[in-house]
Amino acid sequence: MNLPPPTAHNSARYRIEDVSHTFPGTDIEALKNVSIDIKPGSFVSFIGPSGCGKSTLLNAMAGLLEPSDGKVLINGSPVGGPPEGVGIMFQKATLLPWRTTIENVLLPIELRDGAKAVKDRTDTALSIIETVGLKGFENAYPGELSGGMAQRAAICRMLITEPDVLLLDEPFGALDELTRERMDMELQSIALSRNATVVLVTHSIPEAVFLSDTVYAMSARPGRISEVIEVDLPRPRDMDTLNHPDFANYVGRVRNALNEGHGVNNGS
Repeated sequence: MNLPPPTAHNSARYRIEDVSHTFPGTDIEALKNVSIDIKPGSFVSFIGPSGCGKSTLLNAMAGLLEPSDGKVLINGSPVGGPPEGVGIMFQKATLLPWRTTIENVLLPIELRDGAKAVKDRTDTALSIIETVGLKGFENAYPGELSGGMAQRAAICRMLITEPDVLLLDEPFGALDELTRERMDMELQSIALSRNATVVLVTHSIPEAVFLSDTVYAMSARPGRISEVIEVDLPRPRDMDTLNHPDFANYVGRVRNALNEGHGVNNGS
């Protein structure tokens, strides 16, 4: 997968310092004393039981939520709103149904720089669309795309702004297993080609291990980091990685960390 090179790119470093969050007007404590240092150009995953604050933490990193306590810093500066150079993708593609694929991809440029800037970025958009395997569907509407194709279009929309950071909230959770594996491969290629800092929220232990340099296992609410698992598997990774002798060991370590953080006894 060969993406067009960004015109300017610097990897970003995130620091999460003692972040806690209680939702206003409730006693629901989503996060408790979370501290993480994410190195530039690294791929990390947050994984844990439903309701453990994974998405809350990602939203704080995206500047969509201000934590009750603690700090979120990007390249040393506090995050006080959506940071420049950060791309966000959610589980649903959320394409506008009245816009074609290429019009959806170019939407962030139109919103950020105005309609006149769209023409200058059309060739780049077409190149990205071709790269993710959507050539021929540039003028298709979302209703004419499969779930996997719609997610590819959403990836293109995220990449058109040439982000330094990709924040991904279970982007492939609704896809079938084969499509999800293919999208994971493409996501890895995107991250490597751009040297982007990538943060993924997932419920899939194999997906977290396959994609990540570091997996942060989180406890049940209030979410804490229960264990940090560094994944030392060669890159680029492919389907053969699933048969690597260490892959199953890493999967087991993450599963044990989640079980312990959730108060589950394996009986071993």
